[in-house]
Amino acid sequence: MQNAAPASLNSKMRVDPSRILNTLVNNLNGMVYRCHHDTEWSMLFVSQGCYELTGYHAEEFLAQDGISYEQITHPDDRERVRDEINLAIQGGRRFTVHYRILCKDGQVKWVHESGMCVQDELGIPVIEGFMEDETQSMQMMEALENAEHYYRNLVENISVGIFQTSLEGKYLAANPALARIYGYDTAQELISALSDIGTQLYVEEGRRDEFRYQMQQNGEVANFESEVYRCDGSKIWISENAHVVRDVTGRFICYEGTVHDVTERKHHQALLERQANFDALTGLLNRNMLHKLLDQSIARSERLGYFLAVVFVDLDNFKIINDSLGHAAGDTLLVEVAARLKNCLRSTDIVVRQGGDEFVLVLNDHYRVQSVIGLLKRVLAEVGRPVNLSGREFQVGASLGVAMYPADGGDTMTLLKHADAAMYAAKNKGRNNFQFYTRELNRMADERLNLERAMRLALERDEFEPFFQPKVDAEKRIVGVEALARWDSAEWGMIPPDKFIALAEETGMIAALTDMILGKAFRQVAHWRAQQWPLQLAVNLSPKLFLKGGLPEHLSALARHAGLPQECIELEITENLFLGDDEQALQKLCDLKDAGFQLAMDDFGTGYSSLSYLRRFPLDIIKIDRSLVTGIEHEEEVAKIARAVISLGASLGKTVVAEGVENQAQFDYLRQQGCDEFQGYLFARPLHHEAMSALLLES
Repeated sequence: MQNAAPASLNSKMRVDPSRILNTLVNNLNGMVYRCHHDTEWSMLFVSQGCYELTGYHAEEFLAQDGISYEQITHPDDRERVRDEINLAIQGGRRFTVHYRILCKDGQVKWVHESGMCVQDELGIPVIEGFMEDETQSMQMMEALENAEHYYRNLVENISVGIFQTSLEGKYLAANPALARIYGYDTAQELISALSDIGTQLYVEEGRRDEFRYQMQQNGEVANFESEVYRCDGSKIWISENAHVVRDVTGRFICYEGTVHDVTERKHHQALLERQANFDALTGLLNRNMLHKLLDQSIARSERLGYFLAVVFVDLDNFKIINDSLGHAAGDTLLVEVAARLKNCLRSTDIVVRQGGDEFVLVLNDHYRVQSVIGLLKRVLAEVGRPVNLSGREFQVGASLGVAMYPADGGDTMTLLKHADAAMYAAKNKGRNNFQFYTRELNRMADERLNLERAMRLALERDEFEPFFQPKVDAEKRIVGVEALARWDSAEWGMIPPDKFIALAEETGMIAALTDMILGKAFRQVAHWRAQQWPLQLAVNLSPKLFLKGGLPEHLSALARHAGLPQECIELEITENLFLGDDEQALQKLCDLKDAGFQLAMDDFGTGYSSLSYLRRFPLDIIKIDRSLVTGIEHEEEVAKIARAVISLGASLGKTVVAEGVENQAQFDYLRQQGCDEFQGYLFARPLHHEAMSALLLES
């Protein structure tokens, strides 16, 4: 009993080692195996882990006609796996191999296998090893490789420049896009060439210091725009977004960021700014800049104690030239005038194109009014010099309105308003002169603005009416009427045409006014003709409307709607329209003639009369201006001119109409000279349609 072993020790001695080994092998997360070193890897032993790994039970591998391991090895990997294992066996060493297997359910798995060739109990070479599933880790590795490949391609091929730079300003890394932006063939060439970004890259001195300052303050820069040099010395604009990169201890590693080439955007932005602030035709500053610059000039004048003059410049007779010679000639004139204005002023003065044929001058730093007057005289002289347009020489004057700071206003809006009022005073005084602002001019300007508002309202209220002035033949029989616009305002009373016609032209309301008057006149004359009064209707056409497209069709539609035949309508056009024998004017006249209208030259003898007009243009009627009728009975020179015009018209087969006939002596003389028709106060003033109807009944 004394020599008996303890019960616990006896129990340990009874443990079956083969059972422990079997338990361990079969519970491994993988497959332990022994197989022949033959062509099929015929299995001699597989652990129970084979089922979880391959889907096959151990018996399926071990049966005499069972599954060989060669079969479940992926066909694409079989040769490589056998070569690697054989090579290890020949070298007498262990092997490790990664490959794919085909599971029983068709699933493909990656396995990691390790083992070696040994001799079994009978001295026969066999292979013993262990394999485990590494599908998940292989998938993760593949995903990492794909991601790395993706991001490498992204960095290499992206159009955005990517960089890393040192604190001192040297490139540590760059992608090909950055090299292309800066004009280098490769990123390495860029890194080698730019050893000091601050002095070699940025155009503006100190720009790199600003970059570093923002980094120190914020840890990043956003949309940091700079002008930089490319490899060939040319300049581009870039926008940088970057941040500081630090290690886990907070130590600085590098600046890292991206670069975009924004040259095209900067150029486009500069172009938009120029278009917004400069006149495209003349290159002068435009009205958008006027208020800002004038505010600055007022502040300067107040600080230095100098006078400041604001001058409105409006070209005289520009509309006549523009409408007659064409817009190209008008543009040439504006460019020439702009150059002259700039050349005759000082560098401290400002020239702005307000729009159309209007300019604004800001004359700075004058200590007496006399110096302003001297400068204004020089402006008039320069603008008044002859200019060549369409092969002919013209003189174009200017009307100048002047407002002085501080006497005529203490702010921009007031000075501009007063200078504009003074300019209209200059026009009313005969043009080609300058006028300084007065309180009376301000009152007149306010009246004009009120009249414009009233006119717009009057068009809505249908307040405009045609009045009719009769035309008579040599027997004083009424053969036609001229329709004249009249405005009996509910607020202002009867307003003279010379006030509202010009205003309608300037404000663009002339088209609406013309349609209103023509529509009513056409309907009224159609009514009279239906009552057996075969009247012709004469109407005036604005030059602006004459040059507008689609005029023949528009007038024909109005006539058809009123029931008035086109051949009963005489369109009167002033001879200023024919300035320069414009081919465009000739074509417009031919179009109107083809539409069936009669064509008359109004106010003949007052403008740029040319005998070639009467020969080339399809005119039916010549209207002698009242200036060649007034005094005809006692002024021989006037009588000779009128006689020549009548004779000329008769020889060309034109109907000659005399305007402004006010007494019997004028009528008798014109009739004796062969004038065809007559119009004037001798016969009747312009009449409302009711009074005109009464006159027709009496005749």
